[in-house]
Amino acid sequence: MSKSISDKVVRNHSDNAPFSTILEASLSRRAVTRGSLGAAVALMAGLSLSACGGDGDPAPVDPVKPVEPELKLGFESLPNSMTNGCVVPAGYTAQVLGAWGTPLNDNAAAWDRNGNNSSNDLLNSTGMHHDGMHFFPIAGSSTEGLLVVNHEYIDEFALHPAGPTKVAGKRPAEEVRKEINAHGVAVMHVRKEGKNWNIVLNSKYNRRFTSGTPMRLAGPVGGTDWVKTPFSPNGTQVRGTNNNCGNGTTPWGTYITAEENWAACFLNTGTIPAHQKRVGVSSTKGRYEWETAAGDATEVNGEFARFNVTASGADALSDWRNEVNGFGYLVEIDPYDPSSIATKRTAMGRFAHEGAAYGNPVAGQPLAFYCGDDSRFEYVYRFVSEAVWDPKDATRSDRLAVGAKYLDKGTLYVARFNDNGSGEWLALAPNTVGKGGKTLGAEFGSLEAILINTRGAADFVGATPMDRPEWTAVHPTNGDVYLTLTNNTSRNATTGTNGANPRLNNANGHIIRWHDASGSNAFRWDIFVFGAAAGANADTNRSSLTAVNQLASPDGMSFDSRGIMWIQTDNGLDGGRNNDVAKATNDQMLAVIPKPMSASTGTGPVINASNQAELRRFFVGPNEAEVTGVAFSPDNTSIFLNIQHPGNWPAYDTTDATVLASGTVRPRSSTVVIQRVDGKPVGV
Repeated sequence: MSKSISDKVVRNHSDNAPFSTILEASLSRRAVTRGSLGAAVALMAGLSLSACGGDGDPAPVDPVKPVEPELKLGFESLPNSMTNGCVVPAGYTAQVLGAWGTPLNDNAAAWDRNGNNSSNDLLNSTGMHHDGMHFFPIAGSSTEGLLVVNHEYIDEFALHPAGPTKVAGKRPAEEVRKEINAHGVAVMHVRKEGKNWNIVLNSKYNRRFTSGTPMRLAGPVGGTDWVKTPFSPNGTQVRGTNNNCGNGTTPWGTYITAEENWAACFLNTGTIPAHQKRVGVSSTKGRYEWETAAGDATEVNGEFARFNVTASGADALSDWRNEVNGFGYLVEIDPYDPSSIATKRTAMGRFAHEGAAYGNPVAGQPLAFYCGDDSRFEYVYRFVSEAVWDPKDATRSDRLAVGAKYLDKGTLYVARFNDNGSGEWLALAPNTVGKGGKTLGAEFGSLEAILINTRGAADFVGATPMDRPEWTAVHPTNGDVYLTLTNNTSRNATTGTNGANPRLNNANGHIIRWHDASGSNAFRWDIFVFGAAAGANADTNRSSLTAVNQLASPDGMSFDSRGIMWIQTDNGLDGGRNNDVAKATNDQMLAVIPKPMSASTGTGPVINASNQAELRRFFVGPNEAEVTGVAFSPDNTSIFLNIQHPGNWPAYDTTDATVLASGTVRPRSSTVVIQRVDGKPVGV
């Protein structure tokens, strides 16, 4: 998640218990293995700019037999780096691909370093601030496929070099359209030619989804009174997807983009209902003030007015009060079908989504998807399909119809982490009993009302408040589920700690994991690694990290097909700069081959520290940049990652860099492709 748009306000004012005492005893430093990587490794190759162009005890959980991995990492951990370039291990190369503003077709002019591109150019080019992504091979190829990339937000001063303007209290329509078109998702047809990857210009697959692209509303909320607007009187469509951060995929070959910090783009100057307040709709002005462009002579059907969701008319069809209810979902995209319409899967909940990882499919059993809600003291969710998995669906060409089968009907759950290492999934369904013995149905009403109020419903049933739940990832063989908890400097003596979030002023973050019980809503959990600086005290540095693997604010995370876990960091302004790691190294990507969870001892969660010391730093990004999003070619010879909000890194040859009046270049977010010089699989 970007440092620039994270929701810093604590919006969870529920009184859910903190469960603060049990784990602290079981996390005695005597129980944590003190590993060491020894002396610092030698300096690796640094690429220049031009080179990088309730305390309950649920049913017993089935143990998972540990299987020692045969894989071994084949690179030495990089030292810390604070350079304005990309750093990779010796024997590796890095290449820029699809930097912000790169044309996808001939309808876009080339990116102009002086900021003169039009909104139409941006509609037909890659967007700003790359984030989650995935590589979809064409016919199984490892050298040609569709790279789908999220564009999370916009930096107004990078998009408009003279800064955003406002005349007589109104934003110019063309500026607003540029910003709307710089958001969303890009599908890029890419092909490896020789040693380099390139975008296939004018490919039929190339397309953009922006904050203005019409999309379907499916599942329980679609077609209800909650989402009927002047644009879609029957409530089956909404325009746009916004603030797309983490991502996911499906077993049938579609892409899922997560809408995260969308709520602040909307304004309500009237009485703000609880479901809007709980997600952060503004009462003063929208984040980008898009609503002020309303009334422009070129505006069609509330193009800009829709961002003002104040109830001002006789009903929902005479104003835009319901527009905001069309946002906050997981959005399914079929990258292989250029004529398909992106679909918002409302059954999977409405909150600040941060990706969606699916559990390993088993024929004849329902599918499960796991997702974090990225804000302080928010929750972790699991969606379980009503339909059971049929492996034949993995090869169907009507992929969005398959999506409807598995994602439009099912049960959404929220997690309660008990201090003894057990946990349970609480159904957000009308008959679930919450506070005061009252059901969710009695408190909120119908299922669609519960989904619109997902956060409030989770409060009501007593879910565990977490330290900014972000990306989820599932081990490809043993099914352990991992979650990054980026940081939470608002966790203090008043809010208290809980077993799953045991540190006050958690500026460093940690990674938690769990394993679901078969045929049950129970799970067991442990903490995989605590972020910390190498020189931190033992209570903070509970995982004994050293200079060559210290990390803080874990964010992006994914497994490749072999079982290597890749961890990315975001030491942004939202608490991250309060940690000492950010003072020692730029944001990074590390790799580790995690060992499976141990069976619970029944005395508390097991801190499986046996291979935390094996974390290795694989990549370090430019100054001020977040390293985020990771994708792999099927043969793992190419790994793609994103550089978001670099401070002074142009992502093009330095001879072509125009220095602005501030003395800086115009920075560009970008995808970076990393390969081994010898062409072998990355990481081993």
